[in-house]
Amino acid sequence: MELKMTGRKAVVTGGSLGIGRAIAEAFSGSGAEVAIVARRQEVLDETKAAIEAATGGTIHTIAGDVSTADGCQAVWDAAIAAMGQVDVLVNNAGSSHRAPFVEVTDAEWQADLDLKLFAAIRLCRLAFPGMTGRKWGRIINILNTGAKAPPPTGAPTAVSRAAGMALTKVLAGEGAPHNVLVNSLHVGKIESDQWVRRAAKEGRPIEEVYADMGKELPMGRIGKAEEFAAMACFLASDAGSYVAGTAINVDGGFSPVV
Repeated sequence: MELKMTGRKAVVTGGSLGIGRAIAEAFSGSGAEVAIVARRQEVLDETKAAIEAATGGTIHTIAGDVSTADGCQAVWDAAIAAMGQVDVLVNNAGSSHRAPFVEVTDAEWQADLDLKLFAAIRLCRLAFPGMTGRKWGRIINILNTGAKAPPPTGAPTAVSRAAGMALTKVLAGEGAPHNVLVNSLHVGKIESDQWVRRAAKEGRPIEEVYADMGKELPMGRIGKAEEFAAMACFLASDAGSYVAGTAINVDGGFSPVV
């Protein structure tokens, strides 16, 4: 199956590294024009150059902070100025933050909700009118398997992500009559920069860290960002035209909840 996104305009938050970068490259390789959003312009510029060299597509960079209302509006305005419209929105911005419940402060709770939940709420609210008016749109919320099976010491991330799953279902029901299809993809163990940083902190080769992590998974290995991106590309293309309101694990069988 060849996945095509020719002529589509996509925004990917958290698009400069890891899963977001892989999704942006997959979209670009399928013919989409893509705006990648992150906080650091220098990293965005490096990613833009690498993706354009690999795909020959057009990548726009938007440096911004989606954890605030003003930041979301500024990012949206920049995306519209660059591309004219947004057909596909991928809410991927976020980080992994977890601790014993009683140790999580109000400030940490608020910061987590602002970045992982309210950013999606605000950007979806900006995206919906145009998508419903054109009778075509795709929104993909990147969550994790903790949204379905919250582990001990999983707060605040598991709670924010569970709320994101509920948001996905609400939006899917409202968007489906207008051909605006909203789904979530749930990360398990995927190769990313956070694990590279962890390996460096522990003074271990990243290959050793990945191998140890893989032992916990039914498939015996952790996933690659490109494998995750392939599912996002399917949902964003016309091939995914009858998929709405689903929460899909891309986790090698890691989650105990389907």
